Amino acid sequence: MEYWGYHLILDCKNGDLDKVKSPNNIENFVKELVNKINMTAFGAPKLNHFATHDEDTAGYSLVQLIETSSITGHFIDKNGDCYIDIFSCKTFDTEIAKQVVNKYFSPTKIKVTYLKRQA
Repeated sequence: MEYWGYHLILDCKNGDLDKVKSPNNIENFVKELVNKINMTAFGAPKLNHFATHDEDTAGYSLVQLIETSSITGHFIDKNGDCYIDIFSCKTFDTEIAKQVVNKYFSPTKIKVTYLKRQA
């Protein structure tokens, strides 16, 4: 069976607040992730802080285009939760991706969803 793309969804709970709130840490994370899963970044990552009017949802959002699709992330200031998606038509090692997430955000729990999209 042929697949058009591979989508790793990581719902991370209770990460280190200092790491989750740090734009430098988030940028370093995505740069290392791209390298470790053998992707090629297309331009610089886009990183903005959103929802400052609502402490329950305030945090950084990340978009990193890669030649084979994208990496996105949402990082919640209040509790250290992170929601990270990697989508690519090129296969990648999901275990390495989780290791990089653990290194940069230290979540207490990660819920993993992995989808193979059919052509």
